[in-house]
Amino acid sequence: MKLFNKNTDYAARALMYLSKEKNRFISSTEISNAVMIPLFYVRRILQKLAKNGIVISREGIAGGVKLKKKPEVIRILDLIKIFQGDIKISECMFRKKICANRSKCVLRTEIKKIEKMVEHKFSNMTIKKLAP
Repeated sequence: MKLFNKNTDYAARALMYLSKEKNRFISSTEISNAVMIPLFYVRRILQKLAKNGIVISREGIAGGVKLKKKPEVIRILDLIKIFQGDIKISECMFRKKICANRSKCVLRTEIKKIEKMVEHKFSNMTIKKLAP
């Protein structure tokens, strides 16, 4: 089980780099070199972050990306939801169908508690807290 996938990790690393350079547009090549992420991934991740209002992009010689939101409001939970969807430890499936016992299941109740705890932790973790 992966709770934190490669795209989410790369997005966090790129955003931490961008948080150091708040007032200038930075090329995807510079980000790729600085945080050692393949350029292909950087471009794809930045497109998705721009689409979700996390960064602003500009084309041309002086182009690149910069943060649209402040680092203290960009939560890791936001990145997880953008790149992975909601935090789910279990789908409660039985033979590719929703389990009939789902509403009364004691295990499901405990799993939901764990999901809430994990969500809470990632909700309190921001780019500003992570950026050195």
